[in-house]
This record gives sequence, C-alpha cells and structure tokens, in this order.
Amino acid sequence: MKNNITLTLATLLAFNLAACSPTPTKEDKTHMTSEIINDVMTGNVLLDSWKGPFGGVPPWDKVDVATLAATLDKGIAMSKADIERIANNSEAASFENTIVNLEKSGSALDRASTIFGVHAGNLNIGDIGDIQAEMSPKFAALGDSYTQNAALFARVKTVYENMDGLSDEQKRLVDDYYKGFVRGGANLNTADKATMSTLNSRLATLTTKFGQNVLHDEQGYVTFISDKTDLEGLPDWLLSSMANAATTREKEGQWAITNTRSSMDPFLTYSKNRPLREIVWNNYYNRGDNGGEFDNNAIISEILQIRAKRAKLLGYETHAHWKLENQMARTPENAIALMEKIWPHAVNRAKEEVADMQAVADAEKANLSIKPWDYRYYAEKVRLAKYDLDFNEVKPYLQMEKLREGMFWAAGELYGFQFNQITNVPVYHEDVRVWEVSSPKGDHIGLWYFDPYARIGKRSGAWMNAYRTQEKLDPKNPTTIIVSNNSNFVKGAEGEVVLISWSDAETMFHEFGHALHGLNSDVIYPSLSGTSVSRDYVEFPSQLNEHWLTTPEILNTYAVHYKTGAPIPQALLDKISKAGNFNQGFATTEYLASALIDMKLHMAGGEPIDADKFERETLTALGMPEQIVMRHRTPHFNHIFSGGYHAGYYSYLWADTLTSDAAESFKEAGSFYDKTVAKSLRDNIMSVGNTIDSAEAFRAFKGRDVTVDALMRDRGFAPQKD
Repeated sequence: MKNNITLTLATLLAFNLAACSPTPTKEDKTHMTSEIINDVMTGNVLLDSWKGPFGGVPPWDKVDVATLAATLDKGIAMSKADIERIANNSEAASFENTIVNLEKSGSALDRASTIFGVHAGNLNIGDIGDIQAEMSPKFAALGDSYTQNAALFARVKTVYENMDGLSDEQKRLVDDYYKGFVRGGANLNTADKATMSTLNSRLATLTTKFGQNVLHDEQGYVTFISDKTDLEGLPDWLLSSMANAATTREKEGQWAITNTRSSMDPFLTYSKNRPLREIVWNNYYNRGDNGGEFDNNAIISEILQIRAKRAKLLGYETHAHWKLENQMARTPENAIALMEKIWPHAVNRAKEEVADMQAVADAEKANLSIKPWDYRYYAEKVRLAKYDLDFNEVKPYLQMEKLREGMFWAAGELYGFQFNQITNVPVYHEDVRVWEVSSPKGDHIGLWYFDPYARIGKRSGAWMNAYRTQEKLDPKNPTTIIVSNNSNFVKGAEGEVVLISWSDAETMFHEFGHALHGLNSDVIYPSLSGTSVSRDYVEFPSQLNEHWLTTPEILNTYAVHYKTGAPIPQALLDKISKAGNFNQGFATTEYLASALIDMKLHMAGGEPIDADKFERETLTALGMPEQIVMRHRTPHFNHIFSGGYHAGYYSYLWADTLTSDAAESFKEAGSFYDKTVAKSLRDNIMSVGNTIDSAEAFRAFKGRDVTVDALMRDRGFAPQKD
C-alpha cells in the first residue's frame, strides 16, 4: 500500500513521474490535480500502463530479466522526481493536491516492482537473486527519501491538522499517512535521519540475504532414495509425487523428498524407515543452520540489533513496541497475554498426545522414546487407533481441481462471484492459469491467477499476491483488482490427477480467503484497499474461509473419489468430524513456540545474541516438550527475518480468535451459507478494507467485541457449547 513505509520490495512506497503544469487559478485546481498525476509513457513495457483486456494485465511475456535492474533503477528515479514535484507544489497543501496526488502516484514503479516481486518469489533462478541483492538497499533508500522529505511531511502534516470537512474514509487515509511518516522517522533531526538511512539500507541487505540462504537450503538438501526397501509404508500417491520430483531433478528411477513442508510432512507421517525420517527431519528443520556461507545465525543477530537501534532512535522501548503500535493488539504485552493464556493448555495437550504415542510404540515393542521425527508417524497410528481414521482413505477424495471448483462455488453462494477461466492473457509459467471474476449480472470484478505447484526457484509455503489493487479515484473509470494464489503442492506426472492432503486443502481455502478479501474490496483509495489492514487482522478473513471446506455442501459435492466420482462417505466424514481436535496440542504448541520466540527476540534489546542458544534456552524456560520443535525454527524463520511478520507472528492466533468468534455467528444461524450473516460479513469485513478501525469493523459484524471463548472451544481447550 502506498502510504505504509516498509523496507521490503513488495510493500515499499513508490511514485510515478507526472507532467508538470503551471500554478493554477482557484477555478483550475481540480483540473490541475488530474493532470499532475497522469502517467508518462516511457516506452518500457514494464513501467508503462499495462495493455490488454480487463483494464490491462501484467505483461509476463515481455519480461527481459537482463534489463530488470535498469528498469527498476529508472522507476526509482521517476519516483524520486515525483516526490519532489508533490513536495514542492507552490499551492497550499490540501487533501486533493497532496494526499490524492500521493495516492495516484507510484504507478510506474508499482508495475515494474510487481513484476519483479513475482519473479523473486516464483521464478528465483539465474540472475534474479543478484538483482534482489542489488535493489533491496536502493528501495530502502527510496523509502527514506520519502519519509525524510521535510517539505512533503510538512504538507501531509498541514492536511492532518486541518481535516474538518473530510469524509470518514478521507480522515482515515490522512491519519494513516501522517502516522506512517512519524513512524518512519519524519520527526528526527538531520543526524538521526542519516543514522536511520544507514540502518535501513543494511537491514534491507540482510533480510534479502536471509531469504536467499533459506531458499538455497531448500533446494540444496533434497533426499534421494534409490533402494525400494526404503519406501516401506509410503502410500502410492506419495510414491508417485516423489518419483516425479526425482525425474524433474534428472534422477530418473529414484524417489525424492524435497526440502519443503509439502514433501517433508507426508514422508514423516508414513515412512517406516526411522533413520531416514531423522535425515529428512534434520534437513528441513536445519535450513539456514548448517554453517558456512548460507548460515543465518550471524544475520539474525545483526538484524535484531538494527531493529532495536531503530526503535530506540524513534523513541520506542523495543522493536516490538514500535511494530504493534498500529496493530489491533496495540502492545506486545497484550499479544503475549493472549499467547500465555493458550500456551499451558496446548503444552498439556501435547504431553497427553506424546503419552498416547509412546504407548503405541511400547505396544509394538519399538524400543524407542518418541523424538521429533517420530511425532507425525506415531500420531497417525494414534489417530487410526482412537478414531479409526486413516487419512490415506481421505486422500483419494481430495482432488485439487475439484476442491478449487468447490472454492469457486462457495464464493458464489456467499458473495455472488462467478469464475470463468480465460486464456487470452499472458502468464509467467506454464503452470499458471487465470480466471475472470464477475458479478451475477456479468460485471467484471477482477482476475484470479493460480500458481499451485512447487518448482525449483519458487519459495516454499503458500501466499496471496495483489498485482493490482481495487480503487475508485476516478469513479467513471474504477480500477479492478488482480490477485493470485501461490502454493507448493507436489505436481504429479503428466495426466495424473493431483491429490492433496487435508492440510493442503485447508491451505488452499485459507489463501483463497485472502484473495476473496481483495476481490470484495469496494473503497475509493488504493492505500486502504482490500488486504491493506493491520497484520493481526489480515489473517482473519483467510482463516475464516477455511471453515467452508468442512461444510457438507462442499464435501458432498466436491470431495469425490478421483476414480469413481463417488462422494466421500458419510462414515468417513463422521470420523473426520469426531477427530477434529486431534493433535491440537502439537499444532498449537509448534505455532505458539514460534510466535513467542518471535516476540521475545524483538523485546530482548539490542545486544548480540547466539540465535540457537536463545531459541534453546527460551524454549526450555517455557517448558517446550522435547518431542516438538518450533513450526519455524529461528534460522529459517522467513516470516520474521525476510518478511513482514517480525514481532507479528502472534497475528495468526489473534486472527484465529476473531475467526472462531465470527464462525459461531454462522453456526448460530444454522448454516455457513446463511444469506443474512454472509451479507454482514461482506458489508462490514470483506469490502471495507482499512477504511475503518479493525476492532470497529468486527464489532459491526458481531455486535460486540471479540472474546477468546470460541477459540478455546474450537481447540478443545474449554467446554463446548450445548
């Protein structure tokens, strides 16, 4: 979003060069504003307005990696010139000639950086990594040139101090701009601004290097199997995907476990080969922690020191206090209070789970004590024994394509969206497909790009991108949104149906929830559009959308057997429902451990640390079960060391509290497709972006403030409602 200064390419402020015009008369002010922000055509397809249908589409087919750095440099130069143009306008500062001009600016660099950002995340091969390293400090410098521009800040401050007559949405936008400047250092003296710039530049370099190191270890530690006897216990669907992964890495006739969660997790769940499980586990959980050139421990220490110095420079106690000031939680103490309320329940449940697993191992005379690489394997045995539920029986009903159709259907029921696949727009990889999203009347809403499969050069995990945000600055020519969902599902051989796990299905619905948040957006100003909300609120719509996976309407129609087309049997659905809280100790503990370590790291002060030692000692003090590790160990914790969740990983739990409470509104109405509740969700949550405070938005939907009771019930940590 344009008014939120960050140090990452994906969210950095950007501006476009605009045509200059003479100082206008009073009568000409509106005309002047519209002219000053017109795009200048450069002849560079990545900087110029996108061409084609739907208001223009990303020109993926025109990208030349060799010229990307030069293109970004040109966009930065244009942006710097535009900053000066807006800052030095001779007119008295007003909402229109300052805030709106800032909103309308940034188009050229926004477009180019969007293209590059997708290459960095989805096609990080060849020279892309080097370009990332080169450009990161330049973008940090651009951010500083914006926040440290005294004339520009003075204009924003003038508008901030004279907001009478503005609409609520306009006031929200001005307030956001002003606080963004202050939080970015606009009030610092000259010497402190120079220090801030030095810190930001170094931080940009370090966070980029951190992510590249993790990507290196994900690609460099693939486990290959050549002996069939090492495959005992693995289901056919997993063997097929492992064989395909080996073939794509020129290891025909072998089987590969790639160093990503989507490959590691099922192998650890089903493999009977304990020594091999340990190898795969170590490869995955030691990413960024293997010594040598790609080790992240020294980088972690320096990142934390820089963040602490920057926070103190800005007048905050710690980086965590700076980060949470404009979040729903407001303070790290509030976030920690929520986590500490859940933590003992999670740990106690995890201990019960370990005891159950140890009993199974003892009964089998396995002669072992449960270790982290045993947890998934024996948890699956306990699930089978307690609930007669084998997820291998579920997998044949979880076709990725059918579940995608189910997501579309549910979105149609809730929001009236219609999806039509199109092929007349370029894509950046053959795996990517595109759908037009329209209203029931056929009005164009936006585009949805889908990039589901893992590949070399693609970062792990799953995420949503907005290539273009919705806005109505020009009500006669509104801008429609373009979003994408990106996953790392394992692609089968040519012509094979792609089956995904239950966890993968939840991930699919989760990320689609982010996309729906963007597609529902109906605001005027781009900085307040769609998912441009606080970090601990943005996960709420996505986590809520996971609930539609388990509705009978989806499961009975779209969870069908890939061979017979028969729906998933009711008896199997009953088992899934009965086992709904199974393994919540593990899931909650591994997540909370990561969230607590994140917060404690960013509240620890600015002294150098040994990251491994800090992690180990802190987890011991918390009473972390030795059979479980953090979901994201510190050396590969991309969320906080190369992404935007630093001192913010607690956000998933905060949002899940909102999610559980909101979901009960649908349950109380008798259906997750209740039209009245769905309309309230759209009107108060999904469509308003950041035009109102998140707590107010939730209150408007629910009729009261959020409580933690529903979350405790959902996780089986509290008595259920009658």
